[in-house]
Order: sequence, then structure tokens, then C-alpha cells
Amino acid sequence: MKTFLDWSAYDTYGMGDAYAGIPATGGNYAKAVAVCMNNHQCQRDGKGVMCPSYRITGDPAHSTGARVKAFKAALNGEFGEQPFIHPDLAAAMDLCVSCKGCKKECPSSVDMTLIKTEYLAHRNDELGVPRRAKLFGGLPEWLHRYRRPLAALVRLRNASPWLAGLVERRLGISAKRPIPEIVSQPVFAESTESHTPGVLPSGRGQRGKVALFVDTFTHYYTPEVAEAAIAVLTAGGYAVEVLRPAADDAEPERPLCCGRTYLSQGMVDAAKLEGKRVMAALAPALAAGTPIVGLEPSCLLALRDEFYSLSLGPDVGQLGKQAFLFEEFLMREGNKGLKLDLKPIPGGKAVVHGHCHQKAFGAMKSMKKVLGWIPEFEFEIVDASCCGMSGSFGLEAEHYEASVKMGELALLPAVRSAPADATIVADGFSCRHQIKDGTGRDAVHVAVLLARALV
Repeated sequence: MKTFLDWSAYDTYGMGDAYAGIPATGGNYAKAVAVCMNNHQCQRDGKGVMCPSYRITGDPAHSTGARVKAFKAALNGEFGEQPFIHPDLAAAMDLCVSCKGCKKECPSSVDMTLIKTEYLAHRNDELGVPRRAKLFGGLPEWLHRYRRPLAALVRLRNASPWLAGLVERRLGISAKRPIPEIVSQPVFAESTESHTPGVLPSGRGQRGKVALFVDTFTHYYTPEVAEAAIAVLTAGGYAVEVLRPAADDAEPERPLCCGRTYLSQGMVDAAKLEGKRVMAALAPALAAGTPIVGLEPSCLLALRDEFYSLSLGPDVGQLGKQAFLFEEFLMREGNKGLKLDLKPIPGGKAVVHGHCHQKAFGAMKSMKKVLGWIPEFEFEIVDASCCGMSGSFGLEAEHYEASVKMGELALLPAVRSAPADATIVADGFSCRHQIKDGTGRDAVHVAVLLARALV
């Protein structure tokens, strides 16, 4: 069976084990499915992330284990010659939000997010890429080419219930949600840079240089997050270089993209192209040992996770050692002597929500560490599963109700009960969208909070 992703990491799984239960077809992809040992940890409530869809339904059919069983049936030939378009497999995958909770919390580390990407790639290959998937997956390209008209259309759609209803009927985007609005001025304008490409003013850099990876969501929707991160890093004594495409890039004016939106829709070939652009842009930083700092968890962590499956070359291993979330980098540098000059902030308290991928990669300890640097500051980290937005999932009309239910399990009630003067902190762009939509309260990235606390 042809696969779209590189599954060689599972090459030796089950070797010599007659009870490994590896499906008959699928090669290393089948081995990735077979790591599940049926311990049913995905069918539990309580602490942690796994499994959001099981938690809202109480139905084992919507758990990681049930999805594994469906894939085993498919790869064993039980679903016919076109198993990836079989309705039973579609039903099993319908409510999967690609949270990576199973990769972290399952004792066998089942990576259902990556398994789902391969599944969607096969569906696309056999049925074609659906129109809505092209829209969501190709968002980085659409925003680069048509930012201004798209911004106007989104504002018009959000202001018109009739137009929102039309969009739902035609594209399946829920009329019950506002679509995030695009800013008028991204981090760097495509045709009118006010700074030298790739470099923003950042002080003398006594502590060295940092390469800042500004993702699609930060670039086009929340540039204030990048500005805050630059302010904090500069105050810490770092020279900040905003990563731009390599000089020989075919589209040097198009911002870099990790490929996350493409992967979420099974558009693997497009994700590989984006990955190659990123690796080319990062080559000097990797060679120099420059830390690479990212802001959006799902984007930065793609560089440390999915990039291994995109056949991007041997430098991916080094990238995995040099790429950090903003707060991970600060914690590392704090352990080396970094001390930010911070002051108390109004309210003096926060309610914090961790992005699923942050939690899957154990990054919340760094969040706790850097928040602890703010004087006279108290914070509570919400013990919640997925917020429910999960990129485009919460925008999809057929998934709107499930998305809301996920948020209502713990996150949204915790935000509503937070004191009025408490700051709501969430690094994930879609998490902040869900919080605003579900509670009316604005949430901020930790970089914004730290920038407010700078003396």
C-alpha cells in the first residue's frame, strides 16, 4: 500500500512478536495502528486530554481504541478494496479533533492525529479534496494572495445572518459562529516592509540571537502576539530575527507556513512543500545553532513532530533540538540566568488554558515557570481536555454542537467563573477563539501578558 507520510519510525514495531496484531496491509502505517494494546485508557473521564470525543458522548465508538479497531478492519480487508472511503471508518473518525492526547496519555502512545492525516490523504486521493477542505487547508495561500478581499468578505459575513446562512449551506461553515477577522496590517506587509526583510529592531542582543517563527495565525490574525514576544525577548537581551523565506524561495514574499492547516485536511503534498520552504529558511539558523522560537503551539510543535513524517531530510533531527515554544525558551534561558525585569500587573491573577499540543508535549511546566516570574501574581491552570475548537473543527456546521460540548466540559465554565479582573491566558489561536465565542471574554497569549508586565 502506498502511503503519503513516512512511517519508518515504526519499522521495527512488533518484530518477533506473534501477538503484535499488525494488520495484513499497510506496512509501517499498519504498525502505527497496531501499537494500541486495548487498555481502554482512552475510555475514561477525569484529568488529562484524552479522549475529548469519548468524554462528550460516553460512547466507546468515539474513542481512540475504537478508531484503532476500525483501522485494523480496514487494513485487514474487511472494508473492501477502497477501505478509506468506507462509511464505518468515516463514522469512527468523525469526531476526532487531532488533539494528540492519545500520543501523550495512552501507555502505547497511539498517534491518532498522524494516523488521521494519512487516512484523509487517502480519502482525498480517491474522492478528491472537498471544497471546504481546500478552503481551510489552503488558508495560508488564500491569505497571502487575497487578504484584503477575504478580510472584507469575512466582516460582511459576520455582520449578516443571511450571508452566514448562505455560507453554511454552500460551504458547511457554521452560521452560529463568527469567523476570525483578518487584521489590516500583518506582522510584515507583503509589499511594503518597513524593516529589513527578516530582521526587526531588537536591541544589542547581549544574550545572543533568536530566530522567531511567526506562523500564519499570528501573522494574519494576531500580530500583537509577535510584537509582544519581540518586546519580551528584546528586554531579555536577545537580538530577534523574524524568519523569512530563503533568498532562492519561489515565493519570497509569501510568509512561511508549518503546513499544519494542510495536514489537518489530509493535503500532505502541500504540507511537504511548506515544510521544504521552512527547512530552507531555517538552514542558516540550524547551522549556527540559533534557537528557533515559535508562538502558536500547533505550528511550532509541527516542526518537532510531523516534520519527521514529511521526508524533509536529516536536518529535521537538529530542528527538533533547536525549536522551542516561547515559554519553553524563556524557561531554558531562565535556568541559565535570564532575569526579566517585571512588575505586578492589574488584577494580579490569571486563569490559564493549555493548548492540547502544549499538554501533549509536556510544555505546560514552562508556562507555570514563566508566569511565576511576575511579582504578586496568582494563576490557576484549568484542568481541561480540548477546548473544542481544534482549528477548523468548531467552524464546521456538523461539528458545532460537539465543539461547544467539549468546551463546556471544563474550560468555558472555568472562564465564566473567573474574577472579572483576572486575565485569561491561552496560547492557542483557536482556543482563544472558542473562549471568546463561548464566554465573551478575551484571552491573551502568554507573550502578551509578559509584555504587559515589563518594567
